[in-house]
Amino acid sequence: MQFLEIDGAQGEGGGQVLRTALSLSILTNTPIELNNIRANRNRPGLLRQHLTSVKAAQQICDATTEGVELGASRIRFTPGKVKAGVYHFAIGTAGSTVLVCQTILPVLALADKPSSVTFEGGTHNGMSPSLCFFKESYLPVLREMGVTTQTQTRTLGFYPAGGGHWQLTIEPAAAFKPMALTSVDGQVELRQERCGFKALMSDLPDSIGQKEIAAARKALGWQDAESNVEQHQTNGRGNSFQIKIKGDRNTCVFEQTGELGVSAERVAKRCAGRVKQFLRSGAAVDAYLADQLLVPMALAGGGEFTTTEPSLHTRTNITVIRQFLDIDIDVQQETETRWKIVVGAKSL
Repeated sequence: MQFLEIDGAQGEGGGQVLRTALSLSILTNTPIELNNIRANRNRPGLLRQHLTSVKAAQQICDATTEGVELGASRIRFTPGKVKAGVYHFAIGTAGSTVLVCQTILPVLALADKPSSVTFEGGTHNGMSPSLCFFKESYLPVLREMGVTTQTQTRTLGFYPAGGGHWQLTIEPAAAFKPMALTSVDGQVELRQERCGFKALMSDLPDSIGQKEIAAARKALGWQDAESNVEQHQTNGRGNSFQIKIKGDRNTCVFEQTGELGVSAERVAKRCAGRVKQFLRSGAAVDAYLADQLLVPMALAGGGEFTTTEPSLHTRTNITVIRQFLDIDIDVQQETETRWKIVVGAKSL
């Protein structure tokens, strides 16, 4: 059997290569051999989060696999027929359930029947897009692209305790629709009714979240923006501070996780600094969403968006997509701080 060889050390050399390769392997019915998995990480190979992604991909299509075990740096994956259905995937650590979901969502969205998937593990770990980002930023854009989903959250899972538990229902879509997100709608700084602050807390006093909100409000000058402190019961202590910017077609969610020994004010200022940088760019899409949009737009056969300087994650994702699909993905620098990414077929 002929396997498409994917070098897991290319680009950012992390889990993004694995997740995108698994998704597109199934959707293009291409057997793959992944080598040097997560070679650029301090702990290379498959950790529990990545092992769960492979097992999830295997289950939804009855794939044949070789070498899939904890710590593996090389695996083979031969996809079978996609099966819509009811699934349950538990990581067992605070690893990102959102990234596991990212692996299988594009596949199940194109299945012939609805699916329901339950995830257990981390939802807010500071090292990957959170469940809040997923629900408020990513899924609404997918809805615009023709994919209907619903989420139900039982509990959140902060790092390092994990323990999050949530469910995603996916309705079948005939195809992904192309979409353009290229301009922000007016001066966001002057439209504070479309901006907001939120502090998620677990086993920590409200005063920490209130300090974060006050510091971010002062840093951005958004005196009239909405704010909220939410208390959640989870397996351990946790804090996620978020700043939201709602546009006409998409919402940007910026997030900073609280850390032991880092003041609430410092957490908020770090988050506000990223927001300021984004607003100066005049882009429509933040760095996290830019990375997540590439596979859906490639599957749609077209789309475009403006963003800040593409991250190494984004550039790596583009490289992996090109190994599977005959698609042109053009990265153009428009200004000193804004880039445009155009996804389109090579021959129309």
